[in-house]
Amino acid sequence: MEAIIQGLKTAYDVAGKGEPLLLLHGWGVERSVFAPLQQHFASYMQVWSVDFPGFGESDEPPFVWGVEDYATFIQDFCLAMEIQNPSILGHSFGGRVAIVLGSRGFGAKLVLADSAGLRPKRSLSYYFRVYSFKVIKKALSLPGLKHWRDAALATWLKRHSSGDYAKAQGVMRNIFVKVVNEDLQPLLLHINIPTLLMWGENDCDTPLSDGKKMEKLIPDSGLVLFKGAGHYPFLEQSSYFYRVLESFFGIIQRV
Repeated sequence: MEAIIQGLKTAYDVAGKGEPLLLLHGWGVERSVFAPLQQHFASYMQVWSVDFPGFGESDEPPFVWGVEDYATFIQDFCLAMEIQNPSILGHSFGGRVAIVLGSRGFGAKLVLADSAGLRPKRSLSYYFRVYSFKVIKKALSLPGLKHWRDAALATWLKRHSSGDYAKAQGVMRNIFVKVVNEDLQPLLLHINIPTLLMWGENDCDTPLSDGKKMEKLIPDSGLVLFKGAGHYPFLEQSSYFYRVLESFFGIIQRV
């Protein structure tokens, strides 16, 4: 399905009836990553999944957005679709957006699954890579070297940058740089809706230590650990993930 939100073509899926549940995907994937989860919970709730602008089948943002822009977009989407007071599940980058929404008091319940949002401590090697890239980029702009510029930079990025940064193109690359450098920690104290954190024990993208820190900072929150799971516990341990969510949403008591 498609809708026009803020002038952008926006792809989404909706299934089921009842209280609304909004699913927000991570960076580098699209709404289809939630297809099994959406199918399961459509038996109990009205489940919405949406491609963020710049992902899947949705249009790219017209300029470099930050997390606040994405959060406002989701609120506008809910308004247009007449989704009232949804529970929100945000995974990874979607968790960033969910944190902003929760800090605004938007939503009935909040689920942060292996959420991003805390700025990591940067090592010296990180700053060395950033400086090296800037030097190489400037050097390749000199006369006689411009012909090799794009191929050389692409090769460097493939070897030295994160996969998400290397794969992003155009405005989405600039958006990636902006959002990963936004520290949402100050917003955590302002989340005043019931919050569940769900985390893979072996997550290498958003480490468990982030989840433990978020649990300490978010009032009325709890952390559930998925032993042996990585960054996608809702795919790796789906049955357990669903049972925990059912309990949090009160589905077990209603069935």
